Amino acid sequence: MTKPFVVVMLVITALAAGYWWGSAGQPASTPASATGAADTASAGRQILYYRNPMGLPDISPVPKKDSMGMDYIPVYADEAAPADDNAVHISPERIQKIGVKTEPAAYRRLHRMIQALATVQADERLLYTVSPKFEGWIQRLHVSTTGQKIKTGEVLMDVYSPELITAQHDYLIAAKGMHWVRESDPDVQAKMQRLSENALQRLYNWDIAESDLRRLQREGSPMTYLPLRAAVNGVVITKNAVQGKRFMPGDTLYEIADLSHVWVLAEVFEQDLHMLRPEQTATISVDAYPGKKFTGRMTFIYPVVTPETRTTRVRIELANKEALLKPDMYARVEFSAQHGPHEVLTVPNSAVLDTGLKKMVLIALGTGRFEPRAIKTGMRADEYTEVLSGLAEGEAVVTRANFLIDAESNLKAALSGFNPSPADVQPDVDRPDRPADASAQTHHGKGVIRSIDWSAATITLAHEPIASLQWPAMVMDFRVSDPALLQSVKPGQAIGFMLTAQADGGYRITHLYSAADSAISSGHGGH
Repeated sequence: MTKPFVVVMLVITALAAGYWWGSAGQPASTPASATGAADTASAGRQILYYRNPMGLPDISPVPKKDSMGMDYIPVYADEAAPADDNAVHISPERIQKIGVKTEPAAYRRLHRMIQALATVQADERLLYTVSPKFEGWIQRLHVSTTGQKIKTGEVLMDVYSPELITAQHDYLIAAKGMHWVRESDPDVQAKMQRLSENALQRLYNWDIAESDLRRLQREGSPMTYLPLRAAVNGVVITKNAVQGKRFMPGDTLYEIADLSHVWVLAEVFEQDLHMLRPEQTATISVDAYPGKKFTGRMTFIYPVVTPETRTTRVRIELANKEALLKPDMYARVEFSAQHGPHEVLTVPNSAVLDTGLKKMVLIALGTGRFEPRAIKTGMRADEYTEVLSGLAEGEAVVTRANFLIDAESNLKAALSGFNPSPADVQPDVDRPDRPADASAQTHHGKGVIRSIDWSAATITLAHEPIASLQWPAMVMDFRVSDPALLQSVKPGQAIGFMLTAQADGGYRITHLYSAADSAISSGHGGH
């Protein structure tokens, strides 16, 4: 009984082992095959670096995990822009970090605020000169100061003139003669009538006021001192009249300006003249009345340009009922000018890069790629610039962070720091996918941060020996290629770093990473 029992147990054991081998061993080979296929598929692709899975501005030359335990994502060489592509590639982390903003080119009407310096002047059409047409003497002055306000009909002075006295006598004689010949022949009456009218007209022509002539007619006796009256309202801006002075026909005794309506003469640069239109509204401000605005209308553009300032004078007319604006006051004028009645293709002013020889914009192509493109611009308004050629409606242009580009000649050089090259991120020269010349000027090391100078973008390291440079362990100061690298490290931290030789013989740190995450040793490095 014992031997058959042993045989039965052996059979059962063999069957159980076969079942286990078929159910457990066979599936285990499936993922092994899949993993091998995946390794084969990725073996032919070169990994440039590993980026943070959460989009943070942090990369690593070797696989690592973030603080949440998530694996860093590899970035392959075939995902980068082709070397001969005119576009510039910027990593999503860098785009977010530097705050790149874009805006599509669109059609809109352009408005521009034109500013000009100006002076207040009296309206030339409202100037008046008191200049007698006869010889005489000033007996008494009623308006005796410059700046004095006068009204129409107000007496300026009393004058003595033999010619005026003679004219008054001639009129009175003719008037009495008409009374004497009222019974005479009609022809005689007509002649006396003409003599009377001629004598009175001569007094009119000498600017004797009608009220004074009526008094002469009413009283019937000549006045020794006749008053000269103002013909307009205004302010005395020039006074040459002095009591007792003798004047001759044509002498200027007063200059009077009516300041109820004034001109503002603005000096507008010649390149802005094409935007001004007749009857255009202008806003005027003067230092004498802070915060107060005056509104006028542009009525005339003078036909000459001042050679010294390259400006043209523009006339603005406005009411001055409160007499706040005085002649020769300085003023500032603003015109809200419109480019034209039609919409034009525009981009924000901040998007246009002026290289000196041409104007350029950066076109956002998506996926972190930007293309520099030359454009032809027209009018530049307060916020937008007209695009005449080189751009289509809807194309997105970079409006912020394009200050990193200062000229067409160094376009890609200015942006090359945003996209790390394979030579900058390969951790070990022994890797088969590392280019033969990638380590020509790149060296690797480890150390401890002693201090960080944020203003100078400098870090002080106590580093281990660097074999590739034949450097012993020492404490040194290094400048970093990008100040943003210093944001992820702190004094006292053990780090790995990459050095790149500079043209001046110095060395600059291009990458920093935690020493615990790096496979680099002091014995490795660039050559």
